[in-house]
Amino acid sequence: MQVRFFFLPLFLVLLSSCGNNMKEIKETVTKSMVDNENGKDVTIIYSNGGHTKARLQTKTFDHQQSREPFYFEMKNGLRVDFFDDSLKTESTLLAKYGRYFEKEGNMMVKDSVVVYNKKKEQLNTEELIWDEKAQKFRSDKFVKITTPTQVIFGKGLESNQNFSEYKILNVQGMIGVSKTALPQQ
Repeated sequence: MQVRFFFLPLFLVLLSSCGNNMKEIKETVTKSMVDNENGKDVTIIYSNGGHTKARLQTKTFDHQQSREPFYFEMKNGLRVDFFDDSLKTESTLLAKYGRYFEKEGNMMVKDSVVVYNKKKEQLNTEELIWDEKAQKFRSDKFVKITTPTQVIFGKGLESNQNFSEYKILNVQGMIGVSKTALPQQ
């Protein structure tokens, strides 16, 4: 019987020694619930001036408001289709990882990045930045562009969003040129 009386006061002392204020616990739990947003099989439509410009699809979408700089993270791959005014696909971007910085309007994609355009040209690189406001792509990494007639390698790239006009900043390797493109003597 004396053992019970010993454990009861000990239990009460331990219970009363918990230092967390219930108000603090509630605020912390509420903040962490609001701070984290997660989604699976997410589709986001980007529009400008009432016109649909792009559709982003990703398997997982993670957002924590406490991060600085603030960004959305797509860890399990993404696909972005860019549209013309008639909603026809002009280019498609694929990557295994992406971060969208909402405040800056930039998305950084990396790991097996591929961009296709409607001219059947393909860009391969390991990292690419999409500037949503300027509607341009850029990279300072190694790039490979495959066209129906040639393969071009280089380091660094600037391109419009639909990947119809691009410039490799430091071309490497040989480039095929047709005889009709050469100046006549």
